[in-house]
Amino acid sequence: MSATVLITGASGLIGKPLVKLLLSHGYQIHVLSRKEPQYNPSFKGFKWDVKNGYIDKNCLANVDTIIHLAGEGIAEKPWREERKQAIISSRVDSLGLIFKALKDNPQFQVKSLISASAVGYYGDRNDELLDENSDPGEGFLSEACVLWEKAADMSLDLNMRIVKFRTGVVLSLQGGALPQIAGPVKYNLGTVLGSGKQWIPWIHMDDVVNAYLFALQNSSMSGTYNLSAPNPVTNKELTKSISTVLNRTLWLPNLPAIALRIFLGEMKAVVLSSTRTRSDKIREAGFKFKFERIKEALKDLYAKD
Repeated sequence: MSATVLITGASGLIGKPLVKLLLSHGYQIHVLSRKEPQYNPSFKGFKWDVKNGYIDKNCLANVDTIIHLAGEGIAEKPWREERKQAIISSRVDSLGLIFKALKDNPQFQVKSLISASAVGYYGDRNDELLDENSDPGEGFLSEACVLWEKAADMSLDLNMRIVKFRTGVVLSLQGGALPQIAGPVKYNLGTVLGSGKQWIPWIHMDDVVNAYLFALQNSSMSGTYNLSAPNPVTNKELTKSISTVLNRTLWLPNLPAIALRIFLGEMKAVVLSSTRTRSDKIREAGFKFKFERIKEALKDLYAKD
């Protein structure tokens, strides 16, 4: 019988292509959903309700690995206190609920947890080169990531192997940052944000899901890994690369940082933070990026569009 993987956040930006990839490699998939699961011949669905502390324990039956992707969107709504709590709770309390179910049902022996995290852990660090040993930064995004990773570390009490991926800006035409940046560019209304010098650690969606598969198949991997391409770019370089690939012209002036602070408040961190990450550790583990340069990644995505 093939290995069984439980995935949270399976309907999200990363979850959908990851489920497809794992199914193609013969894995059995269990999916947690907030709605009553509908019959699907490809995988088994189970209900959970994090807010009310409910989880169908049967989701853990025969599971070898949990992949934790669940979490409220970071940039979808303003960061009022209630929203901040929802962002944290959806990541932290959800893991706590799963771990409680495991402790209450010792017949289920999960071997590994592969959990998403984010480069927001590092905060705004200008040109500093950041590896997995770098300290966390300041601000809400950093605080949320620290709590997220601490929650994942609770799996160590259950003798589970743990892998945490601090993921960069995921490039996909199905959602995330790229369509929002490229939208104005298509109409020759693209502009550089702030100084444009802030570093953006990006990664092609194919490399994201391949990294999860790699961690699933390589039990020697454990600990924290930066999951972003080996060559981060500045906001200016990213915007120019998009305009080049789309054959458009950037003629608008930079959008001043002060305007972004006024309109976005604390959420300015999403677009103005500079995070220059290194990907040496995951490459030393044997993972090979399919896309190491921003233009080749963009060309691939738009060739499929």
